[in-house]
Amino acid sequence: MRTYQIENRDQIDAIIRSCKTCFLGLSDSNNQPYVIPMNFSLDGDYIYLHSGQFGRKWQIMKENPKACITFCAGDDLAYQDEDIACSWRVKSKSVITEGLIEFIDDYDEKIKALHVFMKQYSNREFSFSEPAVRNVGIYRMKIDVIVAKHFGAKAITPWNS
Repeated sequence: MRTYQIENRDQIDAIIRSCKTCFLGLSDSNNQPYVIPMNFSLDGDYIYLHSGQFGRKWQIMKENPKACITFCAGDDLAYQDEDIACSWRVKSKSVITEGLIEFIDDYDEKIKALHVFMKQYSNREFSFSEPAVRNVGIYRMKIDVIVAKHFGAKAITPWNS
């Protein structure tokens, strides 16, 4: 079994959209890593996130806007030989993105972002109350670097391609 790089952006976006959770990686002013699971949405080259406008994550993003967001889809076990431990793998696909966090403070932009969020999780249309929009922290990361891999894939040979 092999690991293959995925370079087709449509395939990469499909992996991202198949996920319900991403992992936001940050680093504070002491270079202490901080990684948390988040809900998200993808819109072109932007990953949108939301949370309260307080707490450790919020403070770190204000101090250091550099971020890494990771997605992982699939968790099926596979092996080439059931009796050989080193042949066991988890079949999955992952996407790692890097960029800078941008805060969205404009009311109308926040509403647009909330609609983008809900498209990730539902086909329904939603409305948002003014207090909900004003109180939520919306931020996004423009994707500057994107890398995707397929793990535990069957090796491609002339006789099985």
